[in-house]
This record gives sequence, C-alpha cells and structure tokens, in this order.
Amino acid sequence: MSADTSVPKQREAGLGDFESWLPDAVLRDASAGMAFLDTDLRFVWVNPALAAMYERAQADFSGKPVSAVWPAVEAARAEAALHQVLAQDAAATETFETGAAAVDPAVPGAAPASALPNQRTFHWFAVHGPDGTLRGAGLIVIAGSAGPATEEALRRSEERYRALVQGGAQIVWVASPDGEMLEDSAEWRWITGQTVEEFLGRGWLDSIHPEDRERVERDWRECLSTGRIFDDRFRMRARGGAYRHYDVRAVPIERDGKIAEWVGACTDVTSQREAEEMRGRLTDQLSAAALRTARLQQATAMLAEALEVEQVVEVITEVGRTAIGALRSAVALLDDDKLGLRVVNPSGLAPAGPDGAGVRLTLDTPSVMTRAIATRRPVLIADPEELRAQFDSDSDGQLIDTGDEAAWVGLPLLAAGMPLGALRFSFGRPRTILEEERVFLEALAGQCALAVERAEMYEKEHTAAVTLQRSLLPGELPSVPGLALDARYLPKATNVGGDWYDVFRLPDRRLAVTVGDVMGKGLLAAAGMGRVRNALRALALTDPRPAAVLAGLDRLFTATELEEQVTTVTYLVIDPETGEGQAGNAGHPPTLLLTPGAMPVLDAAEAGTPLGWASPRRQHAFRLLPGSTAVFYSDGLVENRVRGLDAGLDELVRIAAGAPPDLLGTPGRLLQYLLDNMLAGHEQDDDVTMLVMHVPAVPSADGPASGNGPPEQRWAQR
Repeated sequence: MSADTSVPKQREAGLGDFESWLPDAVLRDASAGMAFLDTDLRFVWVNPALAAMYERAQADFSGKPVSAVWPAVEAARAEAALHQVLAQDAAATETFETGAAAVDPAVPGAAPASALPNQRTFHWFAVHGPDGTLRGAGLIVIAGSAGPATEEALRRSEERYRALVQGGAQIVWVASPDGEMLEDSAEWRWITGQTVEEFLGRGWLDSIHPEDRERVERDWRECLSTGRIFDDRFRMRARGGAYRHYDVRAVPIERDGKIAEWVGACTDVTSQREAEEMRGRLTDQLSAAALRTARLQQATAMLAEALEVEQVVEVITEVGRTAIGALRSAVALLDDDKLGLRVVNPSGLAPAGPDGAGVRLTLDTPSVMTRAIATRRPVLIADPEELRAQFDSDSDGQLIDTGDEAAWVGLPLLAAGMPLGALRFSFGRPRTILEEERVFLEALAGQCALAVERAEMYEKEHTAAVTLQRSLLPGELPSVPGLALDARYLPKATNVGGDWYDVFRLPDRRLAVTVGDVMGKGLLAAAGMGRVRNALRALALTDPRPAAVLAGLDRLFTATELEEQVTTVTYLVIDPETGEGQAGNAGHPPTLLLTPGAMPVLDAAEAGTPLGWASPRRQHAFRLLPGSTAVFYSDGLVENRVRGLDAGLDELVRIAAGAPPDLLGTPGRLLQYLLDNMLAGHEQDDDVTMLVMHVPAVPSADGPASGNGPPEQRWAQR
C-alpha cells in the first residue's frame, strides 16, 4: 500500500537531484516521530524517530494495530484520537505524559528523583486520496514539554511533510510475492485514471503500452522467480490517453528468509526521454548534414577531373542520388536553338511519363525539368496527386502516367543567370524534401552547372583541336616504288596533343620522312605542331640535309616559340631505289629496326637536344636493306604514368621480337600488332603516333631473299 497523505501530485519535469532525494532525507532524518495509519488503525509506515521513541524496530510496526506495539494507556488514547479524526475528518492535538516518576531504591525514605515524566505531543490529521476519499490518518509526535515552541515545531513539520508529499514525482506501490498488487496506489490511479478494482491484482498491466507489455511481464516474472531487483522502463497510458515514459524499480522485502512483498516506485522520465530523442534527432540531422557536405566535397574533387559533359553528369547524378536516396537522376541540356532538351543520360528517366526515356522533350513538355527551366527555381513535387494538380492542365487532358515514381525534384542549371538545362531526381515513394536537403540539392545543381559549362567549352576546344590537327596530317601517304608505308595517329580521348607525322617527296626524287611531338595539349599544341611542320617542309625543300633542317628549326624556335615549349623530332631523307639516306634526331625516341631472322634493335645514334635548345646538329648516313623495317613513334607509345621511358623501350623491343614473321612485310598489320600489345593494360594518357617504313625483300634466283645480316649492317652510320 502506498503512503497517502493529501492528494498526491506529480513532480514537475526537470527537477534536479536536490528535489529527488529531499523527501526521503527529511522523513528519515526528522527528529519528530512520523507515521501513517490506515482506516483499520494499523500502522502502514513509521520513521526511525518514532520507532526509537518506543525502542522498537521499524519493521515491528508494519501492519500492526496501535494496541499491539504501544503501551495500553497510550494505545487507548491513540485509538480514541484516531476514531475522532476519522469520524470528523478533522485534525486533533493531544499532549500527555508517557512515564511515572522514578524513586531511588538505594535510599530508604528518599523523595522522588528530580527526573520529570516523559512528555509527548501527538498531532493527528486526516489523509485523503487524489479523489478526495479518506485514506487514513497521519501522525506527528514531538517529544518534550508542551508549549508554543512545541506547537510551532509541529506546525512546521506538518507543512514541510505535506509539501514534500505533494511535490513527489514517484509512484509508490506494493505487490505480493507472486507479483499481484495488494494495496491501492492513489498516485498510480491518479496518473492512469484506473479504478481501484482495475488496478489491483494484475490489472496494472493494462495501462502498459501494448508494445512494452510482453517484455515487462516477462522481466517481472523472471525477477519474481529469482528475487532479483526489477529495473525496467516502459510507457504508461495517462488519463488523457497519451503515453508517458517511466523508469520503474522494485526491490523484494524479506522476512524470516522469505520474500514477504515487493515495494516499487515509478519515476516519470518523459521529459528526459523526449530530450534524448531530440538529441538523437539532432545528431542524425548533423550526421546527415556532414554526409551531404562530404558528398559535395567529393563531387567537387571528382568534377575537377571530369572534362566531358557525360563525365560531369555521371558524377552529379550518382552523388545526388545516393545522398538523398533517389530512385533515378538525370540531366537534360538545352539544344543550341534553346527550344528543346537533350537528355544526357536517358537511363535516368522512367520508361513511362511525359518526360520518359525516348520522348523528345521541348520546353512545352509538362515536366519538372521544363518547369524548373521556365521558373529558374527548384520544383518540388511530394506525391503523384501534387504532380497531377500542377501538370494535368498542361497534358492535353491526358492523365499523367507516373510509372514507379512517386515524388520528383527539378532543379535549374544556371550559368551567369541563364539556364543551361535541368537536373532531375525521382523517388519510389511519396517524399517531402526537407529544407536542408533542398539547400544541398541547389548547391549540387550549382556545381553541375559550372562543370557542364566548363565541359562544353572543353569539348568545343577539343573538337577544334582534333579538327586542326587532323587537317595538318597527311590525308594519305605517297605511293613510292621500293617502299611500303603506313601510319597511325591516336589522340588521347580527353586531350589532343601536338604529335604529327609527314612524308613528302623532295625535288631530287628522294623521300623526306618525319615524326615529331610538340609537348602540350589542346589548341596551343596543335597550332605549334602546325608551325613546326610547315617550317620543316619549307626548310627541307631548300636544303634537305637533316643537320641543316634541324638547325633551321632551332632558329625558328628562338625567334617565335616560348622558352618553355619543348618539341622533339626525328627527320630523315631516303633514296627509295637504294635504301640509302641520312637521318637526324632532336631529342626524339630512337627508331626501332627489324629484320627477318634477327632480333629487333633500337637506333644507336645519339639523339640531340629538343628543338630550341642550342646545340650542334648532326646527321648520320644509313642504308635500309631489302626486307628491313623501320618503326618511328612518339613517346605516348612507350611511356605513361606507370611505365617509365626505359622500361617502355625495353618492352617495345621484346614485343617486336615476338611478332609473327609474316607481319614484317606488311606495315599496317605490324603497326596494329605493336599498338595493341604496347597499350594493352595501360591507360592511354598521351597521343600516340606511329609510322612504319618497309623495304620489300628482292627475290633471289640462287636462294632466299636478300637482306639478311646483322642490323647494324642494314642501318649503318657513315
């Protein structure tokens, strides 16, 4: 049974530790005796001070009538006062002596000792439940002589006690050893609205939240069987129907080695739980914001390497889709006429719908993308009903088919305030975009617009550079009796360099052959290549000797090119009828020489410095015998980010040594074989240029074709 005084009230949420321990401390440590008795005049609770007044243990009072624990005279007076208080529902105060004068037996005829009788003041008052019903009586006992001071102390003690009980936050209850509620708990019923009959027994479980009840019953049964302290948390239905969170703790009370009852207390922790949930939500929101920030940083880093529009769209759609859990994401860009839209990634659109995959989009098409472009503001559609409400009037009366999509976001892509296109996200269920998500998506759309604008400019420059470079390369190689020629130029997918090759006839019927590389990328490299190529042709037609041509190019570079510009070139002049000629090299990779029946070798002639770096230009004579092949190439064939130049040259010789013999007489097949094997497993990060020159073998009536012999004899320096 709970300790009832006046109507109990729940302590206000948020009280500190001070208020939580104060009631117990005051009642336990008070010098005045205190007790509660029920209407049957049995003690329910006494404090240590009252038990000490009668030299008994507190447990001796529990459930006992007054007559069982007090002296007969005092018990009779107490019962009379209790009947009066309960009958009249009014307080009563009585002061009387509780002991006789003592006489010293060692002194015959002595007078009474000076000790005075033990005087106590008893103050009785009625105790009511929250519904106003009389629950019993409270008692405060003050030891000492009666008088104004005693009455004032009694009054203060009673006021203090009543205030503490009314301000208490705990619901106290008592259960039997088998777990059933034995006595009423007014506090519990005041909270839940249950009647006494509904609460007693196991009826208290009916106020527990259905999702918690099975767990609470299981844990309660386990504690009853083991005697372990019951410590749990559950939701309890309040009088108004709402559920509040309570921490509950019950301890077993043992008598004679057996559990006699369980005493428990429930503490309302709803405010604490709500604060924890609020902290959890804030933590989740902060985590989500940190994740979105990281996503934006990731997008920034990835966009820095994205040079083409398709690469930009791939980054943006993937980052945005994963960050907000979208079903699909797509980007559409305005056509040159600004009347239609080109979807860069059609797979990001649903199969159905007015803006579905395969549908030609115009600015009149009802879509979140066209609406975003027209208004230059985000378009947020939370569900299909809202979509139809906004676009049914634009769909010629046809019901919009949403397919498996249930929510949409359209964001304009703006550059300098002008629309480039739109970014679209869709979701598989209705969804309201939160404010922080909207901010993230707008920032992502801004990054997308800048990256798309940059990528479009790059693609235009790249296209112009490729067009310029290919226009400067020979449309076809000259047909020369006694020589077989083939060449290939492979630009890097994302950046055009300054590689070139050229083959042209000289006035004396000899053939000029050159392969070069202007370091750099884009239009500047292509334009520089064009200047060097044209200058080389002009110099060769005047004085074709390699040393003279390379020296002339040095003078050109000194006069017209930037100091940091690096250009390498290999140049030779050959007589097709004899295979004899002269060659010079300005910092270019060495020529690869192949002959049937012998190991491939690299030209051993010393390479000079790149063009523009002043040094004496040299040339050496050579002779390419029948059956031999010379392979000229740029550094993009042998060198990349993971393979150094020396390692690449060694690999080129090894791969050439493994070429099938029948490839040596067909320059085109040999060229493709070398390209495939040298680039296999490597990312091409530079232009690749190759030119193969083959001298066909001359059939001999006496035996095999001529041309056999050591390579140094077939490409002999003179």
